[in-house]
Order: sequence, then structure tokens, then C-alpha cells
Amino acid sequence: MAPLQTTRTQWFRSATLVTVFAVSSFGVAVAQEPSELHANLPMAPSALIGPEAGNSQGTHVAAPDSASVSGTVEDANGALFPGAKVEADSAAPRNSRTVLAGDDGKFQLSELTPGDTYVIRVSADGAAPWTSQPIVLHPGQALTLDDIHLKVMVSDSITVSASRQQIATAQVQMETQQKTFGFIPNFYTVYDGDHAASLTTKLKFKLAMKTSANPVTISGVAFIAGVKQAGGTPNYQQGAAGYGQRFGATAATGFSDILIGGAILPSLLHQDPRYFYQGTGATRSRLMHALTQSFLIRGDNGKNQFNYSSIGGDLASSALELTYYPQSNRTAADFVGQFALATTYRTLNAVAQEFVFARFSTKAKFHEDSVEAALSDPQVEAPNQKAKRESKWHLRPRRSPHA
Repeated sequence: MAPLQTTRTQWFRSATLVTVFAVSSFGVAVAQEPSELHANLPMAPSALIGPEAGNSQGTHVAAPDSASVSGTVEDANGALFPGAKVEADSAAPRNSRTVLAGDDGKFQLSELTPGDTYVIRVSADGAAPWTSQPIVLHPGQALTLDDIHLKVMVSDSITVSASRQQIATAQVQMETQQKTFGFIPNFYTVYDGDHAASLTTKLKFKLAMKTSANPVTISGVAFIAGVKQAGGTPNYQQGAAGYGQRFGATAATGFSDILIGGAILPSLLHQDPRYFYQGTGATRSRLMHALTQSFLIRGDNGKNQFNYSSIGGDLASSALELTYYPQSNRTAADFVGQFALATTYRTLNAVAQEFVFARFSTKAKFHEDSVEAALSDPQVEAPNQKAKRESKWHLRPRRSPHA
């Protein structure tokens, strides 16, 4: 029995030592650091993080929320400035943006990169550019600029434009101020033919009526009637009654000649009844110019034409004389004589204008200062303020205010 008891005891002790060793080994394993445990475990591929993993897998990192800049473009007076070009300029070209201001002057630059430095530039035709200070936007920021005021650039000069009708009106206004010897009207002479505008029908009649109604013209009629009274021609009676008849006949002849030859026929035939002073060149050239004016006239198109207007006016006024002259003066010889006298008078007047009267006359020059002054004269009618400015003339440049 003793040996059997001894064997059981030894087996029990051996089992106990094995159990104690196993428990001790487990406790040591549990006491190890977690990092050491993890180091002994294999890593899953999806858990790899780092530059190499990112490059190998093509990982995309989402951009932060974009920002925006908006505002309203105005001029220095607060008026809206539509159509202005607005740029968000970045050092990185791909981050720059450009838009145009709307009809209300408003704009919005969207999808701007937060953290990037932007400079907002605004530009428009006729205005100095506007530039902001550098701006750094935050994610999701919506910045509003409320101080964008473009300064309109003022040109040094502009060409003032006017219609032909306005220019012609101004020139006639100037011509009706021309006087020879300081008091004799010299309305039908043009001293600046290169810049002369063609006359409208209204202006041709205006010039004829202004000449006929001038006090000096009426005084001239009275003087000529006195000369005829002294010469007993035409065959009216003498005395006050005869002088009155001669005064009336002289006035009627002069008025009909000016009206028909200076307004009616020139309007119908589109001719200019004025004398165009040459003033330069050889004496022979100037004399031929004056002598031919009785038979050649400038058309409204600027080209020389046969002078149907003046010759027709002389013929018509001479024919009308036969209706109020005494019966004894209504002959064909009287008609031809009166026509020849009228034509000779016009020819001599042209020669005198070319060589004599110009020295003693005020001369309207249709250059920029005079025309501009005439256009600004309240007596010069503006035929149509809304008319298209169709012709540019030699007008002094004005500074252009911003409208």
C-alpha cells in the first residue's frame, strides 16, 4: 500500500506544478504592453496612412468650402457703372476669376480658394481702374465690397459735332453782322468759302428778307428814287407824288430782284446766291473770278453751275417793272435796258467786293471760335436738338464733362 500511496502523491505534486506554471505564463503575457501586442499582429491594408500609401492608392483629399466676393460698381457720383470688368487676381492663375458687372452694376466672384491671397481689380472703358488691397478669404466667407467707385477719365479735348443746318444757321447769323464802312450791310458776301455750309431754303429767304428790310437798304432806295426824280425817269410826274411813285417802283424792283434771284430760284434750283470772295492769287485770277460770278454760281453741292438764279431774278424783276411803269416806259428797249443795268450792277459789285469792299468790311470767318460762339448765341435757332450729328466742322475742342 505504501508504494501506491507514494505514487499518487508524486503525481498530484507534478500536476500542481504544471498548473502553477501555466497560470504564471498567462499572467506574464497579459502584463505585456499593448504596443508590443500590436507589433506582433499583421496590419490590414486599408489601415495604411502616409505619403506612400496615398500616392499608390490615388487618395483625393476634399477641398475646404470655397469663398466669394460681391459688390456694386459705381462712379464717383454714385451712379451705377454696368458692364465693368471685375477680376479676382491670384498668384495661382487657376484660382483667378473674372466676371462682368450686370446692368445694375452688381457682380459676384464665386468659388474662390480660401487661404489664397486675392487682389480685386475693376476696369471699364473711359474710367481709371480700381484696385483693392490684398484679401485673404476664410472657408465659406462671403465678402461684400461696398467702396468701389470708378473715377471717370476726362479727355483733354473732343470734337464738337453739329448738323449742317446748325452750322449754316450760325454762319448766316455771322454774315448778317458784316458791314462795309461800318454801316452798309454786306450780307451776301462769304469771306471763308472753304468752311461755308450750304444754305437751307429757310435761310435763303431769311437772308433776302433781312437785306430788304435793313434801314440802310431802304435809305438807298430813297436815294436812288431821288436820283431818278432829278433825271425825270421813268416818266412819272414831278413833285412829291412823282417822287413817291419813283420810290415805290425802285423799292418794288429791288425787292423782287432780291426775293426771286436770292431766295425763290436758288431754293428751287439748289444754288447759293452769295458771292464767294477769293482774296488770294494774282490780280488777273481774282478779276476773272469776280467777272464770272455774274454767270457762274456755286451750287448747294459745292460745285460751280450756270447762274440761272441771279440772271432769272434780273429778268423777272425787269419784266415786273413793265406792269407798274408808265405806259411810255413799257417798251422792249426799256426791258432790255433794265436787265442789262441789273446785270452790270451785279458784276461791278462783285469786282468791288473782291478789290475794295473787303478792305473796309468786317469779315465773318467760319473757323472754330466764331462758329462755336455763334452756336452758343441764343439768337441762333437749333433746328432740331435731337437731330443726328451728321457732319463734323472746324469747332474748337471742348473739355468733356462726365454725364
